[in-house]
This record gives sequence, structure tokens and C-alpha cells, in this order.
Amino acid sequence: QVQLVESGGGLVQTGGSLRLSCAASGRALSSYFMAWFRQAPGKEREFAAAITWSTGGNTYYADSVKGRFTISRDNTKNTVYLQLNSLKPDDTAVYYCAATFVRPNTYSNPKSYADWGRGTQVTVSS
Repeated sequence: QVQLVESGGGLVQTGGSLRLSCAASGRALSSYFMAWFRQAPGKEREFAAAITWSTGGNTYYADSVKGRFTISRDNTKNTVYLQLNSLKPDDTAVYYCAATFVRPNTYSNPKSYADWGRGTQVTVSS
């Protein structure tokens, strides 16, 4: 099992940017397929982005964030990042990183991931 801790959230105005980090401990991050999800109040947790095992690996994005968010990883630092640009009020949510040891059948399904962080709040004001 890997322990995940997110950081970097905060309050930002519409059009602003944030960089979220997910630091892993307990096991080498290079063993894990990683993803970011988000959950707004009263809504289900939804997929944002995913990245395969390697630093510079293949990436996948939800249509709602494509072109604005960028997922990356640095396995030497055991950290995954999510760069959030051109933020909108609809991006307000708690952002979670998630890990799976095996390739998920559906990378956008939260049930595909066994390990989760506690989340970091992102609030975008209009």
C-alpha cells in the first residue's frame, strides 16, 4: 500500500492557476498508475486526469479539463503533479490523487484505484 498526500490547493480567481502535488511514501511511485479525481459539494467524484507509470508517461484527460490541466510525474521525487490553468468556478472541488498497482480497465472509474489521498481544496472565485 502506498500513502498519498496532496498539497497545493487554495483560493484563486477565475482565470488563475494552481499546481497540485501528490507525494507518495511507503512504496516507489514508479510502480503505480496514477490519477487525479475531484469532487464538488453534492456531486459524485469525477475523473480529471491520469498518467501511466513512467516519468513522461502517456496521459489521459476528462473533456472538461482537456487543454487546461496537465498531469505529470517525477518518479525520482515520488510525486505526481496536476497543473491547473484557466480555472473556472466549476473547477471548485476537493482534488484527490489515486493510485493503482495494475493497469485499470477503466482509468476514469474511481473503483479502479485502491489507494487515495485525503484531498486538497481548490476554490475558484468568480
